[in-house]
Amino acid sequence: MSTPPFEELSKLDRLVHEPARLSILTALEACHATDFTFLQSLTGLSSGNLSMHLAKLEQGGLVKIEKAYKGKVPQTYVQLTAEGRAGIQRHWHHLEALRKAAGKWRKAAPPVTNKSEG
Repeated sequence: MSTPPFEELSKLDRLVHEPARLSILTALEACHATDFTFLQSLTGLSSGNLSMHLAKLEQGGLVKIEKAYKGKVPQTYVQLTAEGRAGIQRHWHHLEALRKAAGKWRKAAPPVTNKSEG
């Protein structure tokens, strides 16, 4: 990473990095597939908010959504695609690398002094 880590933050995938979608993708990474209701309970999102974010993730090719019926009750199942699994893993690796780089980074600037001292 040649640029300061703080500049690298702007290069994160915004489709993945948005907090609600990051929560959804992280939850889905831990399981093969889950139903909408369980995913909603894991993320704490409202059903409308979850639906909106899932639609964006599906459009981006990161999740697959299947609708079925259990008797007469509609069921929605969600799972990561191979692209989604690779994307969330890449994202967490990128964040970890940025965290480590930020811990080592020192900007060549004069030290900050507290003018109220003295």
